[in-house]
Amino acid sequence: MCRLCDPNKPQLPCPTRRDFLKASAAAGVAGTAGISIAGTAQAQQAAAATLPDGVGAPGRRVLIKGGSVMSMDDAVGNFATGDVLIDGKTIVAVGANIDAPDAAVIDAKGKIVMPGFVDTHHHQFETALRSQLSNGILVNDGRPATASNYYETILQGFSMHYRPEDVYINELFGGIAQLDAGVTTVMDVSQIHHSPKHSDAAIEGLRDAGRRGVFGYFEGWGERAKYPADAARIKQQYFSSDDQLTTMVMGGEIYLPGYEAAWKVGRELDLPIALHVVGTFGMQPTFDELGAAGMFGDDNIFIHMTGMSEDGWKYAQDAGAHISLSVPIEMHMRHGTPPIQKAIDMGLSTSLSTDVECTMTADFFTQMRSLITLQRMFANEKALSGQDYPDLMHCMQAIRHATMGGAEGLKLDHKIGSLTPGKEADILLLDAEALNVAPLNNVPGAVVTLMERSNVDTVMVAGQVKKWQGQMLGFDIERLRGELETSRDYLFEAAGVERDLFA
Repeated sequence: MCRLCDPNKPQLPCPTRRDFLKASAAAGVAGTAGISIAGTAQAQQAAAATLPDGVGAPGRRVLIKGGSVMSMDDAVGNFATGDVLIDGKTIVAVGANIDAPDAAVIDAKGKIVMPGFVDTHHHQFETALRSQLSNGILVNDGRPATASNYYETILQGFSMHYRPEDVYINELFGGIAQLDAGVTTVMDVSQIHHSPKHSDAAIEGLRDAGRRGVFGYFEGWGERAKYPADAARIKQQYFSSDDQLTTMVMGGEIYLPGYEAAWKVGRELDLPIALHVVGTFGMQPTFDELGAAGMFGDDNIFIHMTGMSEDGWKYAQDAGAHISLSVPIEMHMRHGTPPIQKAIDMGLSTSLSTDVECTMTADFFTQMRSLITLQRMFANEKALSGQDYPDLMHCMQAIRHATMGGAEGLKLDHKIGSLTPGKEADILLLDAEALNVAPLNNVPGAVVTLMERSNVDTVMVAGQVKKWQGQMLGFDIERLRGELETSRDYLFEAAGVERDLFA
C-alpha cells in the first residue's frame, strides 16, 4: 500500500502497484463497482499482454536479443547486433550471440540497448509547479521582470506551504515521469524538510516510483524542521541496507548558516555531502576557505560550480570531488556560464542533472544536447577566431556524462552506469526505427542528436520491466495526475499566487 490507498475503500486498487492493472482488467470484464477504467489503464493492459512469456517470473532469466548494444564499458565493448543476459536483477553476460535456451526473450531488433540515465540533481518536490517559473531567473536583480524569481517565489514562497501529502505526490509523479523518459536513477534534492513527516513523505514518494533513488536530505524551514539532526533517524529507518534501490546523501548548503553541523553529521554517518556551488549567491569566499582548510573530499558532490576561483577548482580537483552540471538551467536562470570545459580540462568526474521543472524539462535528451552544443559552440568560436581550441565533444562522451558520470558521482558505479556483467540491470531499449530516427547510421549520434522521450520504448530497473512498448506499467496515471492537480491548486491558493496560463 502507498499513501494514496484508502483503507475505507478496499475495492480501489493501489495506484502505484500492478494490482491496479489486474483490478482494472477485472472491472472491464465484470464492471466492478467503484472502479473506473482509465484510458491509461487500457493502454497499459494492452502493452502488458504483449510481454514475452516468462519475463518477470521469479527464477527465469531474460535475454535481450538482437539490439544495437552500447555498453558504456570499454572492456565489454559495443555490438552492432548484440544480446544482454539478465538473471534476476543482475547482468550476467553481454555479447554478440548469447546462447541461453532457458531464458525468456525480449526481441530488441531495431532498438538501441544502453544503460539508464542517471540524474544527479533534481528538485522533485516542484513537480506541481512545472513551467510556472519558465521566464524566471535565480535571484531578483531589481528589474520588474525578475520580481518572480526562484529564490523568492519558489523557495521562500511556494515551498513554505507544502504539506507532507504535497511532498509525496510531487515526488511520486516526478519520479514516474522521469522513469518514462529513461532516467532510471535520480538524486532528489528537495529542500522541503519542514518536519520529519515531510522527510518521510519524500522518501516514500521516491521509493514508490519504483526506480533507483538517492534521497538528498537538505534543509527545511519552520519550528518543526529537524534538519540536520534527523539524519541519523532517517538513515537508520530507511537506509540501513546497501542492498536496496534507495540510498542517502547529506545536503550541506554553504550559503546557509549552520552548514558546518550538516557536514559534521554527514561525515559521521558516512554519507556523501552534496551542495549547490553558485557564484550568484556569493559563495566563492566560503568555498575557497573550506577548500584551503582541507574540508573537501571525494565524498563531495558540487552542483553547478559556476563563478568559482582557480583556487576553488584546484581544491575540488585535489580532493577528487564530483561536479554535477545542469546546463540548460545554468544558461536560462543566470547561474553563470556552465563550466563544461573547466571540468573537462581538470579531469573531474562530471555528470548531468535536470534541476528544476518549474523552469525546464527533466528529460535527459535535452541535457545531453545542451551539454554538447554549448561545449562545441565555445570551441568553434575559438577556432573561427584563429585561436587554439579544445577537442570537440563527441556524442559518446555526452552519453558517458549521462550514465557512468552520474553513477560515479552517486557512488553507485559498482552497481549501475554501464552494461557490465555483475552490475544491476538498469537498461533502456530506445526505438531506432521511429520516424525521427530511421534509418540508424550512428548509435551514439542517434541518441544525442535525434532522440527524445517518445523514443524510450522499454525501461528496466534492477531487472524489472517498468515501461514496455511505450507504456508505463503499474501506475494509475490519471488518478495520480488528479492528485497532483489537487496539490497544485492548494499550493497556488496557499501561496496567494493567481494561476495565469499565459503569463
